[in-house]
Amino acid sequence: MATATPMFITDAALGRLATWLRLLGHDTVYARGVSDAELLRRTAAEGRILLTRNTRLMRRRDLPPHVFVQSDDFRAQLCQVVEACGLQMASAFLVRCSRCNARLERVERVDACTHVPAYVCETQASFARCPSCARIYWPATHVERMRRELARMGVRAG
Repeated sequence: MATATPMFITDAALGRLATWLRLLGHDTVYARGVSDAELLRRTAAEGRILLTRNTRLMRRRDLPPHVFVQSDDFRAQLCQVVEACGLQMASAFLVRCSRCNARLERVERVDACTHVPAYVCETQASFARCPSCARIYWPATHVERMRRELARMGVRAG
């Protein structure tokens, strides 16, 4: 099931998995509050791989490419998707908004400093902004914690 740059769509049960896939740079739609029919329609129309825990959905004959996610634990879920889809994580770490999935854009420090706490402005040099929801990102200590968490899972991030 490996593709060059797979795009995903998750059902409502996989919000945390969607966030971690975004952190790893993968275009991942979190389809919360949509019907099964709409989920399948969007999956096919957008050329995405469906990630689901919905056993009822798995019985459908019209299933597009998919992975039935077996675990309730996001760590096991992420490992399963990485393995099943042959994902590579070399350079795309932290290039998408973890909340809305848009690709982040670099923003000048002087522009970011009007939107972040003074301490952050004083201690950070690199900033990115989500063009969709305007959230500002910077590489603070949480980045190293995420890398350690991924390493514990056996997932390499750039």
